[in-house]
Amino acid sequence: MRQVISGGARTAKRGVLQLLVLAALVPLLTTVPPSSTDAQAQRAAPRQVRRDPPPEKPQVTMNAWTVGLAGGLLEGAPIRFASEIARVVDDGDKLHVLPVVTRGPTENVNSLLYLRGIDAAIINSDALEEYRSQVPDIQQRLAYVLNLFPSELHIFVRPEIQSLNDLTGKKVNFNNLGTAAAYSGPLIFSRLGLDVEKTFIPHQVALEQMRKGEMAAVVFITSKPIDAFVRGRWEPGFKFLPVPYDKKFEDFYLPASLEAAEYPNLIKPGERVTTIAVPTALVAFNFPAKSNRYERIARFVEYLFSRIDRLQQPGFDPKWKAINLAATVPGLARFPAAQAWLDREPRAAANRSQ
Repeated sequence: MRQVISGGARTAKRGVLQLLVLAALVPLLTTVPPSSTDAQAQRAAPRQVRRDPPPEKPQVTMNAWTVGLAGGLLEGAPIRFASEIARVVDDGDKLHVLPVVTRGPTENVNSLLYLRGIDAAIINSDALEEYRSQVPDIQQRLAYVLNLFPSELHIFVRPEIQSLNDLTGKKVNFNNLGTAAAYSGPLIFSRLGLDVEKTFIPHQVALEQMRKGEMAAVVFITSKPIDAFVRGRWEPGFKFLPVPYDKKFEDFYLPASLEAAEYPNLIKPGERVTTIAVPTALVAFNFPAKSNRYERIARFVEYLFSRIDRLQQPGFDPKWKAINLAATVPGLARFPAAQAWLDREPRAAANRSQ
């Protein structure tokens, strides 16, 4: 009897264990495996992972705020000014100015109009005269940012030359082609009605020819004082001829004078020689407002005008100390962003122009 009961108990235990196993297997057996289509959809579904935006390509960041500035000949003052401007306004990817060596400030109008990558240039104001017939709207296509410095006309003559008319038919040197004198000198002589034998050789050579009587005059157009006349020793009678400023020069030129303090060996104390000056100006292409290239020049103007006092410190060209932000340039309108800065910061402009 005891065995029967024991066997029944074992049977009952096995039944309980079977029920427990079945209960554990039911959820697994009733779960429907995903179809191959569902599995593919899960694999194809985009993962919601937060990513930082991809960095801009170097060619995008480097070009976004780069301004091409046409300077001039390697030995001239304009390229030096362009290089100093680039140093002061540099701000990494926010503003990068590239000074470009060119054929000279008169050729820079051509560069500004037609050369890719050139946004601004340093020019002589009378360079516009050549383009009046070729580009009738030239004075609307360009606008000035800053009147940098005047380049005074120096007509230096031998003792026997007493007046401008005495130069008629004589040899007059206008320096190397590509210089301001080589371009502006003949233009000015044409306006004066002077028909001379023009030469275009280095001034150092021409000055030696003057001493020998082989050259009647040399024409310099650059900022005074000129070292050759300050340090040079000249026989009595060598002198500068006066050039009166009148209506024939009002479109592109300014009145100027040469002083005894500047040339004590050639001008007597208390005397002065009247002449004219060719403004050398920083100009920009008159890009449409709100265009990308307009915005580049606008930022360039903001940096340059706000930092002009840095250019007036030792280590930079002394001419920066005489810069007047509000000075005008004959024959051109001011770039709108430059005018807006002057209107917004009149006191700052006055302080930086003293």
